[in-house]
Amino acid sequence: MLSYFQLLRPHQWLKNLMLFFPPFLGGSLFFNGVWLNGLPAFVIFCLASSATYVVNDIRDCAADRLHPQKSARPLACGAVSERGATLLAAVLLALAAGLCWWQPFWFTLWLMAYLVLSLAYSFGLKDQPVFDVFCIASGFVFRLFAGGAAFDVEVSDWLFLSVLLLALFLSCGKRLAEKSLLGSVSRDHRKSLEGYPPGVLEGFMYVSGAAVLVTYTLYAITRHRLIFSVPLCCFGLFRYMLLVKRGASGDPTDSLLRDPVMFAVGLIWAIMVGVATYA
Repeated sequence: MLSYFQLLRPHQWLKNLMLFFPPFLGGSLFFNGVWLNGLPAFVIFCLASSATYVVNDIRDCAADRLHPQKSARPLACGAVSERGATLLAAVLLALAAGLCWWQPFWFTLWLMAYLVLSLAYSFGLKDQPVFDVFCIASGFVFRLFAGGAAFDVEVSDWLFLSVLLLALFLSCGKRLAEKSLLGSVSRDHRKSLEGYPPGVLEGFMYVSGAAVLVTYTLYAITRHRLIFSVPLCCFGLFRYMLLVKRGASGDPTDSLLRDPVMFAVGLIWAIMVGVATYA
């Protein structure tokens, strides 16, 4: 049973907190129990995202056995059968679909877009350079707009660009970390890595990192008091780049949960934004 739970990748549910960004940054999340109304949407995305992780693990089972860390995943090490994993994915999708009945139409539409993109990623796009990082980044954007739909909060243009560019930055860092860790066998694990010549992923990181800093600064200016969080954002970008170059996994969730400095940066940012927005 524990292996099936690990197959859900519960630590990755942290990404679904993106659903709460529109009301949190809009200043309405903690008024009149608004956040409670968003819990069903969060649960739905956790179910749906876990289903896509299971499908992706089924597709990557052979390749994961070549990875020093992913080889310990339940499917790769043989703790869960492919048939059992397929059944689990179907149950998760059925539960998510059933719960969508009580959600706004646009939320369901964004969820469907997320599922279609995730499946397209698992069945081919992950092997295509540039397409793979944009697929990962788009997943964050779809969560953002799904949160806007669930809470009936409009997502501003600057917030959209900031999230997209930050997600691209993190996705490029993740690919760079994989390429550095696997070395000569990187192609056997992920075909897209062969399509990135030396220095390209670093260049993508530098461009997207600079762009997200500019867009977030402009967004912070529109929100007035958020401008004081810009230096912290810059520090977080630099810290992540340092971790990637040091040989860390590059996974955003792992970086946040395993690196005390990154965790502190995220926590302080949330506190600063919360005080600036709700004080």
